[in-house]
Amino acid sequence: MTEFPPDLDPALIERLVTTQGGELAKKMGIVLTKLGAEESMATMPVEGNRQIIGLLHGGAHVVLGESLGSLSAAVHAGPGRIAVGIEINASHSKSVTTGLVHGHCRAVSLGRSLATHEIVMTDDEGRRLSTVRMTNFLKDLPRD
Repeated sequence: MTEFPPDLDPALIERLVTTQGGELAKKMGIVLTKLGAEESMATMPVEGNRQIIGLLHGGAHVVLGESLGSLSAAVHAGPGRIAVGIEINASHSKSVTTGLVHGHCRAVSLGRSLATHEIVMTDDEGRRLSTVRMTNFLKDLPRD
């Protein structure tokens, strides 16, 4: 069950529920457990997201990080606005072959037009696997 902030835009909740977090997040088994502008959390299984030698694919870390960073920025953007990723980078520190990856997203800077988040991925024992930093551009939804 996802913990949503009490003042979250109902349209964003509807999009999250309807899309189940988006097609890629669903395929990768990402489960959002907490959502907020300042802090968000999710898990992702290693199984099904490994590369050919059995390690969690580095791109899977980035997908988990971008999912958390984008959603956190969307919460900050507020009703009638969207978040669009403009920059992302990742540093991988440790590999993992089994279990769950835990993503913990924290805001670095929340402005009117830009939001930057750092997302730390850890294994089941709490060891850092990867660090992702993402910046989103916040803009108004196009009008019809």
